[in-house]
Amino acid sequence: MLEVLRNRTYRRLFGAQIVALIGTGLLTVALALLAYDLAGGDAGIVLGIALTIKMLAYVGVAPVVSALTAHVPRKTLLVSADVLRAIVALSLPFVTEAWQIYVLIFVLQAASATFTPAFQALIPAVLPKEKDYTRALSLSRLAYDLESLLSPILAAALLTVISYHSLFIGTVIGFAGSALLVLTATLPAHNFSASTPFWERLTRGGRVFWRTPELRALLAMNMVVATSTGMVIVNTVVLVQNHFGRAQSDFALALACYGFGSMLVALALPRVLERYADRSVMLLGCATLPVGLLALAGVTIAPATTQTWFGLLVIWFVLGAATALILTPSARLLRRSSEETNRPAVFAAQFSLSHACFIATYPLAGILGAVLGLAPTAAVLAGIAILAGVIAHRAWTTQPTSSPPVDLPIAA
Repeated sequence: MLEVLRNRTYRRLFGAQIVALIGTGLLTVALALLAYDLAGGDAGIVLGIALTIKMLAYVGVAPVVSALTAHVPRKTLLVSADVLRAIVALSLPFVTEAWQIYVLIFVLQAASATFTPAFQALIPAVLPKEKDYTRALSLSRLAYDLESLLSPILAAALLTVISYHSLFIGTVIGFAGSALLVLTATLPAHNFSASTPFWERLTRGGRVFWRTPELRALLAMNMVVATSTGMVIVNTVVLVQNHFGRAQSDFALALACYGFGSMLVALALPRVLERYADRSVMLLGCATLPVGLLALAGVTIAPATTQTWFGLLVIWFVLGAATALILTPSARLLRRSSEETNRPAVFAAQFSLSHACFIATYPLAGILGAVLGLAPTAAVLAGIAILAGVIAHRAWTTQPTSSPPVDLPIAA
């Protein structure tokens, strides 16, 4: 997998991704502490609104910016987005009101919604061979999982010697480092498409999705992922501390199991995808996630014992692994179904549409969990995942010609 790092341009871009992720992880911790300073017991409300603003920015900004910047050189766009993110991070320690957090978070996430799809669309041009690109996708997935595990640990260590305000400086350094690495990388020439009306550029990615069966299936798969991710993100703390009555450190352990499952699959997928079709691997993930949610419903109905606690850890491991089965190969579909002129728009559409699913599942997981309980919530989300999985299976009825011909039994 590490062979792709021999490519100098990709090595610098991957380094940019790593330092930006570390900065984002520090920001998450610092923002939570800032919200508590400003709102005290209402910090959860502040963070909930900030998370909603983040998702709305992702959904609304990505396709618009992609259309507006279709003729902007990729290096200029990426560096500008990083500089804007660094400026916002530098401003956050001076916030005195909750509304100021909301404004700055919107600007920050709008910049991220500009950077991420453009960055993702650039990698296929840097690594044109599908084998190398698949390895890069696995490395990227691994980087995200490691960040989710290591950033809180790094933040906790730093907080023993500095105040949380100083964590924002770490975020600034991360974004500035990302900008510097992109700036010093030699990027492929950007071939601009012929001048087209803004509305056509705005809807270009969505139109590619609509006319491509495997991308229509990916839309449904995004919802499958969102159901389980919503349950994990929103209700892990409730499960660990309320249902099982365990310590805060066990909350971190549960999330670590989820991340560990995802990392193991990310490491294995380059070899797996050489033998099995993307469709088979991704549909296997779609079939596994609702089973995991139904198993979770059973665990939450049973008494809270050591055995059911270990059962929860196993379920979280499986959910993480199944999520990676879907997310890691998804960029291969985007690459295969696009060309250089429309690739940024296609990646922006995926970025926007996938996050739109979270706008539905995050509040659903939270509200149903509070009103109905955890077991019915898991069952409802499993039902949604099953329906979305069936839609994905029917939408993706044929194998693309560039995929390996072998099917796994689950997708037969």
